[in-house]
Amino acid sequence: MDYARLIARYTERHRQHGWPRQRLLHECLRAAIRDGTLAAGTRLVATRALAEELGVARNTVLYAYEQLASEGYLRTDRRGTVVAAVAPERPPVVAAPAARAGLARRMRQLPVAPASAESGAFVPGVPALDQFPLSLWRRMLERAWRGLTVAQLNYADPAGEPALRAAIADHLRAARGVVCEAGQVFITDGTQSSLDLCARAFADEGDTVWHEHPGYAGALAAFRAAGLDVQGIPVDEEGMAPQAADWRERPPRLVYTTPSHQYPIGSVLSLRRRLALLAAARAAGALIIEDDYDSEFRHDGAPLSAMQGLEPDAPVLYLGTFSKTMFPSLRIGFVVVPPALAAALASVRGQASARGRVADQLALAEFLRSGQFSLHLRRMRRLYRQRRDALVAALETHMGKVATVHGGSAGMHLALRFMDPALSDTAISAQARAHGIVARPLSEHAVQGATGWHGLMLGYAQVPAERMDALVRQLAALVHLAAYAKREHDMNHEATSKAAP
Repeated sequence: MDYARLIARYTERHRQHGWPRQRLLHECLRAAIRDGTLAAGTRLVATRALAEELGVARNTVLYAYEQLASEGYLRTDRRGTVVAAVAPERPPVVAAPAARAGLARRMRQLPVAPASAESGAFVPGVPALDQFPLSLWRRMLERAWRGLTVAQLNYADPAGEPALRAAIADHLRAARGVVCEAGQVFITDGTQSSLDLCARAFADEGDTVWHEHPGYAGALAAFRAAGLDVQGIPVDEEGMAPQAADWRERPPRLVYTTPSHQYPIGSVLSLRRRLALLAAARAAGALIIEDDYDSEFRHDGAPLSAMQGLEPDAPVLYLGTFSKTMFPSLRIGFVVVPPALAAALASVRGQASARGRVADQLALAEFLRSGQFSLHLRRMRRLYRQRRDALVAALETHMGKVATVHGGSAGMHLALRFMDPALSDTAISAQARAHGIVARPLSEHAVQGATGWHGLMLGYAQVPAERMDALVRQLAALVHLAAYAKREHDMNHEATSKAAP
């Protein structure tokens, strides 16, 4: 710490008092402790060293230290002098007017996200982390670090490591039916980073983007942050359902969809609608953002191919992530763009993208190339199918009369839709949290107004099959209690209405 600069800062406040050096040093140190600049636990420099640094007699420093110790600001131990725990004096914080509070109005409309990762049963989007081959991953990381050259310690390729881009392209062609080459693949920090990139690179402020309604709040945040005009398109059991009037009256620049496992209700976009959406987007000059966030896990039937590969040179920006297939803190995702847009996006990425994490990307490339990624996926598919089956069986047993299950054919979550739409899913969700159950309400995923979807979103990937029945019983008790209370309220209201003159 530069004590001379610190003392000079506080000297300006007290210079007019004409105090001797001993008193001035004492007052400056006390002010620094009181306002928290010298925090509790800070070990002060020795008196002789401070005297030399400030150019004063050692007795001057001794006086200041002794005075502060007698006042309770300092304490001594075998290793020297330490700042005691004193509540710092802070100036009162005056709230800024709402118009100058910092966040733009469009961002204040978003639901409040948790400050940290949620924990508890049924958190959506969390894989079975205890099943990940961590020891193998550590070895691959160590090999990547050992193999790094000095040149690779510099800023990296903004599009991502070539080895990883090629490995992802090979995997997508074989496993997802995506038609692409490595040059079309751009590495990002995850799905949210990909959405931000697409919103800013392929649309101008004020352009219209279609968003599934209900839909993914992270995409909504990215589009609003980019200043886009978000229009909600209803979703049903066949997925996103735009009408001819939508294309005429509010044509989009971008169309955001989760066709393989709609978020949050879990429906799968039918082939008929996929082809119609591709044709209409091409005719309108729009780009489709295909968020394929958890399509690797298909439980019923053969895996569905990506929309991107259904037509030659489809107008699709294909998004993927390793947060669901591996682990969230890896923070690696990717965007696959049409060949005609690859050079332009490479230029954009070169101007404003992170250029690091080379070792992580090289380790992931080896994980893909070695076959370990495919092996891990096969294991997780079996495990998640077992857990899905256990959850569905428990829901049918304990809640079959009050709710229906949707979207369990793929992915890592399903939707539980209340038969009575008047039941408050937000209230039930809040009560469930008090019991350690994170069951997010479907209604909070609305984009514009009500959706008609009231119920709960249940992630099952991280919940052991043997725990499902007990957890669902707890959740069912809350739902049945809410349903009973509503029936009682309705009956009382009806009786009161009939008794009224």
